[in-house]
Amino acid sequence: MDSTDYAELALRLANADLTDLDRLRAALHDEPWWSERVHEQDLAVLRTVAAGLRDALDALLAGVADQAQDAVNALLERHPPRPRLSGHGPQWHVHVAGPDAPPATEVAAAAAWGLAQGVVLHGMDRWGRCEAAGCGTYFLDTSTNRAKRFCSARCANRVHVAAFRARRRG
Repeated sequence: MDSTDYAELALRLANADLTDLDRLRAALHDEPWWSERVHEQDLAVLRTVAAGLRDALDALLAGVADQAQDAVNALLERHPPRPRLSGHGPQWHVHVAGPDAPPATEVAAAAAWGLAQGVVLHGMDRWGRCEAAGCGTYFLDTSTNRAKRFCSARCANRVHVAAFRARRRG
């Protein structure tokens, strides 16, 4: 994984429904090395991490730099990355926890590091929350014009079709 992947993990965890272990595993489906090993105790830890991520994202969205910095630093302090160089075949990469760390330890460190690196790479004004009614999913706007309003094409299409139909009726 690289910093971009870690930022995506942070968003996925912040947006995840962590009501049970199956939903946590679904949120981590892109990382089978974590999803296949998580247990109930990991779920409890990652619920707290997700809440901290949402606090930091809300501060970013509100444009409150000091609060965002404090929230991200609190995550990093509670879940510090412990980088380890790893090579699997021809690919070299960095893990953010030791090889024997519980999944929650590595996921938490990766998410905290990803959010921090996302702020470093993209600043405060690239973070958003979906404007579709009932959604509210956090996202990172990497569009060239910084005009992203929805988390996905699905939400955007739903809003645009509803607006189109309302105009045709009215």
